[in-house]
Amino acid sequence: MSQNRRQFLSSFALATLGAGFASQPTMLSAQNGKKSVSAGSKIKLTFKPYDLQLRHVFTISNFSRTTTPVILTQISYDGVTGYGEASMPPYLGETQASVLEFLKKVNLEQFSNPFELDDILTYVDSIAENNTAAKASVDIALHDLVGKLMGKPWHAIWGLNKEKAPATTFTIGIDTDEVVKQKTREAAPYTILKVKLGRDTDKQMIQAIRSVTDKPIAVDANQGWKDKHQALDMIFWLKEQGIVMVEQPMPKYNLDDAAWVTEQSPLPIFADESFQRLPDVLRLKGAFTGVNIKLMKCTGLREAWKILTVARAANMKVMVGCMTETSCAISAAAQLSPAIDWADLDGNLLISNDIFSGVEVVNGKLTLNDRPGIGIIPK
Repeated sequence: MSQNRRQFLSSFALATLGAGFASQPTMLSAQNGKKSVSAGSKIKLTFKPYDLQLRHVFTISNFSRTTTPVILTQISYDGVTGYGEASMPPYLGETQASVLEFLKKVNLEQFSNPFELDDILTYVDSIAENNTAAKASVDIALHDLVGKLMGKPWHAIWGLNKEKAPATTFTIGIDTDEVVKQKTREAAPYTILKVKLGRDTDKQMIQAIRSVTDKPIAVDANQGWKDKHQALDMIFWLKEQGIVMVEQPMPKYNLDDAAWVTEQSPLPIFADESFQRLPDVLRLKGAFTGVNIKLMKCTGLREAWKILTVARAANMKVMVGCMTETSCAISAAAQLSPAIDWADLDGNLLISNDIFSGVEVVNGKLTLNDRPGIGIIPK
């Protein structure tokens, strides 16, 4: 463990002993909304499975897939409906069956006021351990509902300037040279690319892309580099090729080696698999430059906003990423984008059967609309 990281963790432990993480009080009330809370109205949750079809075979360091299972949720109240989503790539450990089983346990009808976000989502989080994508599907739908009741998009509720939303990366999975070149050409509208690495073909992948474009590239090794010295050598080589950041170079539990690489790296290093939920932010201080928030890992927008706040207080960078998702979950995550350093919100662009319209990418930049809630409409 590096000395700086050891000193930070020691001082933080002394400062916060016994304190824990307090829940952020909600700033919303029914009186603030465009529509008041109606006596006798019930909050109703419904859900159904759906399978996303990928435009290309998607390969990362340790597996390939052509589909992603999701569960689509709706929360209705007084004639207004909010939409949510749980996306379950295989490595998350959740399935359509497990999400359906979890959602059957969720009783939102016990609450009479949808504006009580903190109480409702604390209850949802307490139902069972883990199940983070299932919890996110409720969180996203509830935020969409409340935003619609208020008549405002969430970026405006948080006081964010939508013009500050960054460009999003466009992801290119591991593949043959010819397919990589084809995918790179298809990514012409995007100003920054993201490349999956972590195999013995890493340099070949980068060289194939560089034969087509000189755009900046973000790299995600998905824990594929096992030796810290080789990882650092690779990062120095990548910098020479115009790479601008590296995500999860080392195995997720090997924080001492991650800290060693981060301390000497010429590029910012972001935690993905090493980072899941709010308490992980300060645990990873010093081991990484920043953290990658994904709604499916952290249970949704409520906790994502808290993570953003704590990470900034710890002087850490923040990116928001995604799984393969419809425009529902992508548009929800995009509400945070004006406040972050990096965006990797292209999951909806990788599928052929999106059933929502929401945030758009214009000249490579995330472009938020002013629709209330998370900014989506069903197609």
